[in-house]
Amino acid sequence: GRRPEPGEVRGAVLRVLGPLGAPVLLLGGILSGLFTPTEAAAVGAAYVFVLGLCYRSLTLRSLRRIAVETATTAASIAVILAASGLLGWILAREQVPQDLASFLLGFTDSPLVFLLLVNLALIFIGTVLEPVAALVITVPVLLPVAVQFGVDPVHFGVITIVNLMIGLLTPPIGGVLFVLGSATRTPMQEVFRGTAPFLLPLIAVLVLLTVAPDLVLFLPALLDL
Repeated sequence: GRRPEPGEVRGAVLRVLGPLGAPVLLLGGILSGLFTPTEAAAVGAAYVFVLGLCYRSLTLRSLRRIAVETATTAASIAVILAASGLLGWILAREQVPQDLASFLLGFTDSPLVFLLLVNLALIFIGTVLEPVAALVITVPVLLPVAVQFGVDPVHFGVITIVNLMIGLLTPPIGGVLFVLGSATRTPMQEVFRGTAPFLLPLIAVLVLLTVAPDLVLFLPALLDL
């Protein structure tokens, strides 16, 4: 195409400065500790809303449509989380975590085998439970068992979080998959196909963290110095 005029370049730069400020604001605020990731979502939404008004790209009709879509998405996510909470209550009432801990203690005396079994259990639990519910139910039961096996609590905590994260992305019932499909209006089959390849490197990282605790503990060791 033709070479742009200096005025056109200046205009283009001015138009993109506002949107470019969003990632700077969000990542800068999170990494600096100014606000949490959850608060960053609210700050980002407010920032983009103000940008829309400044750029005159928002109208009363579009605001109504955005509000309806937001309410629909939030409601679908709330139903998923409510179902996860109910399932967590049932598992806790039936003492499934306690039975699992007793089984693990009687099955092996090897810390590595214990962690591998915990990985399998937590990935499964992470697929059917919301992460906060899973943490509340499993950690008080499994952490004392891990300490008996000589596993560092920091190491166990990192493994737990990674397992639950993988569980949220595991077909066919990972919670994040349904939230993603609902938010993007994408058929679940496409969501499954799109996310499945990423499970392999995630599982590889999990295995490395499990068999090599120093990958997790070297930084806390430096901080202790």
